[in-house]
Amino acid sequence: MGRVSKEQAQENRRRIVDTASRLFREQGTAGVSVADLMKAAGLTHGGFYKHFDSKEALVDEATARAFDGVGTSDRQGADTDGDAARDARRAFVENYLSPEHRDDMAGGCPTAGLATDMARGATGSAARHTYAEGVREFARRMADDDDDGLVRLSTMVGALILARAVHGDPLSDALLAAARAEASA
Repeated sequence: MGRVSKEQAQENRRRIVDTASRLFREQGTAGVSVADLMKAAGLTHGGFYKHFDSKEALVDEATARAFDGVGTSDRQGADTDGDAARDARRAFVENYLSPEHRDDMAGGCPTAGLATDMARGATGSAARHTYAEGVREFARRMADDDDDGLVRLSTMVGALILARAVHGDPLSDALLAAARAEASA
């Protein structure tokens, strides 16, 4: 079997990082083995170390990818002033605290999906730094003239995490509804 081209190696690495980004949000970093990740990416287990020195190095890169993938369409209008910004923020809150977002852990918000992994991870890791920057940006997008967005952010992320934890119980939808009402105000 011949060597893969530089372009194919780059594509393989991109596929590994994209797959890891989704699986880590869905199952947590500890819940995804290198073997399972590579199988999900459609590659061999042995190929992992051609791309990464360690799983931790992949966690760093996959965390950055998860935050890069946060929808720019959700941000439209958020950087404007007045009614347009309020309307954009309300639309974002409605989408964020929807049953569809709750149910899409793999494609959902990295702030909620990676929270427990970051809390358990090394304080100085690149992933934790990237995560903190992502949280700051999220708060900035949720801010208005009267506040810095931290309470709205905390309400939204906390409600999403709790709604996911009790999914299948009516409490899940009640948590989303209560947080939507609070965060949209």
